[in-house]
Amino acid sequence: MINKIGQVMLYVNNQDESRDFWTEKLGFEVIAEETNGPMRWIEVAPKGAATSIVLHNKEFVAKMNPEMNLGTPSIMYYTDNFDALYSDLKNKNIKVGDIMELPSGRVFNFADNEENYFAISEKK
Repeated sequence: MINKIGQVMLYVNNQDESRDFWTEKLGFEVIAEETNGPMRWIEVAPKGAATSIVLHNKEFVAKMNPEMNLGTPSIMYYTDNFDALYSDLKNKNIKVGDIMELPSGRVFNFADNEENYFAISEKK
């Protein structure tokens, strides 16, 4: 049975710029950076996280598997420091959306360097 999310695959145009975005702007760590023949992947995650993001080269994956949907996955991150995180991302000139009030709590989105959008939720 499936009991947790292990990795999220994110297909990007520039792996190095994406790695730098996640590590320099959001404070993630590089868990692995591997090359196997023509395939290269970079795995990043928040320190101590059980789930990671693997940055794959979109062009390479499209050639390898043309039928695959390479669109952005919907990822919701949780935080215990909602207001501080929102301010921090704005101060780093990261594109952030407006804070929305939902029945489950407050939420906002942000974009990475390639205009992929992700969400942040206040964990209640």
